[in-house]
Amino acid sequence: MFSFNSLKKAKRVLRIWYTLISLIFFLWWDSRVWTYINGYSKSKRIYRQHLRAKWITNQLINLGSAFIKLGQLLSARPDILPAEWVLKLSELQDKVPPFHFDNVQKILKNQIKGKCKEIISIEKEPLGAASLAQVHKATLINGREVVFKVQRPGLEEIFRLDLDVMQQVAKVVQKHPTWSRGRDWIGIAKECKRVLLRELDFRIEAQYAARFRQQFLDDKNVLVPQVIWGFSSKRVLCLDYLPGIKINDPIALKKEGIDPTSIAQIGADNYVKQLVEYGFFHADPHPGNLAVSKHGKLIYYDFGMMGLISPRIRERISSMIKMAALGNAAGLVKEFQSAGLLSLNAEIGPVRRLIRVMLKEALTPPFSSNIIEKLSGDIYDLVYGKPFRVPVELIFVIRALSTFEGVGRKLDPSFNLISIAKPYLSPIMSSNNSNPNELINEIGRQVGEIGSRAVGIPRRLDESLERLEQGDLQLQIRMGESDRQLRRMINAQQAMGQSILLGCLGISSAILAATNKPLFSIFPIIFACPLGLSWIKIQIKMRQEARIEKISNR
Repeated sequence: MFSFNSLKKAKRVLRIWYTLISLIFFLWWDSRVWTYINGYSKSKRIYRQHLRAKWITNQLINLGSAFIKLGQLLSARPDILPAEWVLKLSELQDKVPPFHFDNVQKILKNQIKGKCKEIISIEKEPLGAASLAQVHKATLINGREVVFKVQRPGLEEIFRLDLDVMQQVAKVVQKHPTWSRGRDWIGIAKECKRVLLRELDFRIEAQYAARFRQQFLDDKNVLVPQVIWGFSSKRVLCLDYLPGIKINDPIALKKEGIDPTSIAQIGADNYVKQLVEYGFFHADPHPGNLAVSKHGKLIYYDFGMMGLISPRIRERISSMIKMAALGNAAGLVKEFQSAGLLSLNAEIGPVRRLIRVMLKEALTPPFSSNIIEKLSGDIYDLVYGKPFRVPVELIFVIRALSTFEGVGRKLDPSFNLISIAKPYLSPIMSSNNSNPNELINEIGRQVGEIGSRAVGIPRRLDESLERLEQGDLQLQIRMGESDRQLRRMINAQQAMGQSILLGCLGISSAILAATNKPLFSIFPIIFACPLGLSWIKIQIKMRQEARIEKISNR
């Protein structure tokens, strides 16, 4: 017999699978041109994408903690989700009703044991409640004001069940030839499981908070709460209480005599410093995690989502910035290939043209106030369905910058992150000439590379001639634009031929329907169905190629 818990688990598994099947149906439905009333158009497709993104976001919220966090992780994967979905999921905030205060007391007693005696008061009403935990203000016996972040009861069991179902879903999706093309869903599910289970351990968040605070101990404009280690554990995190004014409330800031423009400047300086100097940054800088003290200092909260840029990626970023500063689209594409962001056998012509357009828009004054937001949208469109594989840390950087840019514009309409970041990026852009030794080493490297290639030319010519004599050498020509024109002509011819056949079948069906045996009219319709589906696919392909060509020729 099934126990109540087993029945509850089975019900949850069925609910998850129902959501997945609904999602697959919507994706299939939206991909069919004939499902659009009064004809297909780009604006109608975008509107549907917006509705689906809103739907999936609501479904993840209703499914609970693990899926809310999954949505936040997927918002860092524009290579597997449409841009509209990524942008909507990046706004996902896990605000849920608080759990009962009795459970808070039980968890505190279980986690910090005898230390509970040193808590002389704790507020029953939480300062905030999220899918993983809720926060309560408290006072210790020594008069120190602190906050306790307490994990929801029974959360790990629910997480493990949901994550196991995610693994099953990933295995099913991976078997589909279309959905799995270029995507490792099983690997993504395993990575999500690893990240989400780590987030349940508040000791890791405590280490993040302590490291982040250490970076800015000498910064007079930034406050980061200190970790109270003796009152922290796997399911409880204790930090100093730092009250502040919400950063997105310029009216309240002005009442305290604080200039919102100066706060925007402080925040931007600090954030660029996190990325360029430290490589360890706050990955979720939305207004709920930022505040301003009465003395005009910037306060950071919540260190569950922190980003780390590896030294290899930081080195590549420097090279990419140099190429971007020079407006060298070809060099930037090579850097993408070297970093593994673009496959070596990809057709780079359209990618290079699109990057050239993006560089022109980004680096030509006057700079737009929301330039990061616009660039992130271009990058998401470039990545999705293309041979790009962007590291998660870079997507977190882009998303964090875009979020912070929005906060800055709320404080100061003329806020411009590019202008503020320029003093930090200038040394990187000019570092090739900043050190004579580096310049000499670079010249030596290039001379050595040219020399080794020159020495190898006779041998390669001899090998090629020998293969040519033996008939083993094949000449492959890439015609670029001619290839694309040829593909368009072939598609157009196929579409025309199929249109004629469909018309003939339609006429045949109409003639047979007028005879004394109208049932025979169904046979031309049956033959027309697969032909019609093929015609629709060709039409979609032709529209996509026309759109890509239009973007590339901008």
